[in-house]
Amino acid sequence: MTTMYLCPADGTRAPVATASWCCPVCRGPWDLDFVAAPVPLKSLSGRVNSLWRYEEALPLAAPALSLGEGRTPLVALTPSVSAKLDFLMPTLSFKDRGAVMLAELARRLEPERVVADSSGNAGTAVAAYCARAGLPCTVFVPEATSPKKTEQIRAHGARLERVPGDREATALAARAAAGEPGTFYASHVYNPYFLHGTKTYVYELWEDLGGRLPEAIAVPVGNGTLLLGAALAIAELYGHGLIAERPALIAVQAEAVSPLAAAFHAGLDELPAGSGSAAPTLAEGIAIPNPPRARQILRAVRESGGTFLTVTEDQLRAAQLDLAARGLFVESTGVACWAAVGGWTGRSVVVPLCGAGAKTGLAPAR
Repeated sequence: MTTMYLCPADGTRAPVATASWCCPVCRGPWDLDFVAAPVPLKSLSGRVNSLWRYEEALPLAAPALSLGEGRTPLVALTPSVSAKLDFLMPTLSFKDRGAVMLAELARRLEPERVVADSSGNAGTAVAAYCARAGLPCTVFVPEATSPKKTEQIRAHGARLERVPGDREATALAARAAAGEPGTFYASHVYNPYFLHGTKTYVYELWEDLGGRLPEAIAVPVGNGTLLLGAALAIAELYGHGLIAERPALIAVQAEAVSPLAAAFHAGLDELPAGSGSAAPTLAEGIAIPNPPRARQILRAVRESGGTFLTVTEDQLRAAQLDLAARGLFVESTGVACWAAVGGWTGRSVVVPLCGAGAKTGLAPAR
């Protein structure tokens, strides 16, 4: 069966090779009409040491593009809490998992240029993989993006476009550019291939834990790309009978920008119109006031039996210092889950350490 884009809101379908970057009817993000095959656990030991080892579960076969992404260590921090060190990726963030999928797709479609928007990490990842693929790339970022992240984007040869205003203004500028002829919009939010890359995070947990998953998986949530990828993987593993129980998804937001947490605890299925607003936070990577996949995120957390937690700026500062004292220097967005569940003792939980501290430095003291 040919893999196609599918709109989760209205059922519109479109060929991957010719579709626009969003649903032409509702302008919402695409899902992918793709059925993963079971991944044989016992055969994995001899496979390529990257996320492409889970080939049965991925929508792109015979890839030509890789920087050795994936296969990051899982380290116990307490008897109940383990951390997956996704900041040990080629570009120092978990976004490499999705960026390699987008760049491999773009390589096959042969656009004149690739466009991306980001608060930093997704942009650096797309820039790096486009460099590897030999594709011209332009990355739109908010004007306040960390200098280390913008330096990394430029180092990979991408054109950098600073946008006055917040993350939402940046996304609007990129989407305007995405409509130009010959452009591939490497959107980690709108393009579902990114989610099929981030789902390998959970496949790696499943492999490393010998065919099981922890009782809970905590993830930081802004646009929800890691959470939705995790939900995809859990559904696939459970559907193929490869896990007996589904873990709860614990979604973590910064208290300063937490529209999804507010909607979840209010019992809503989607964000109320105009509910979100940007606010300063140390967790810049998840400061998303109006995530386009809000409905899907809320549903995924509820169906898993999970919940939303929020963390304060002081908790983020303390968590970053605490992890550094344990030998792990993580950027302030990437410590959000440790801040939220690091003290758990009742059930096993894994937290992702998503980005390296070298990208932002230590959070400033109050």
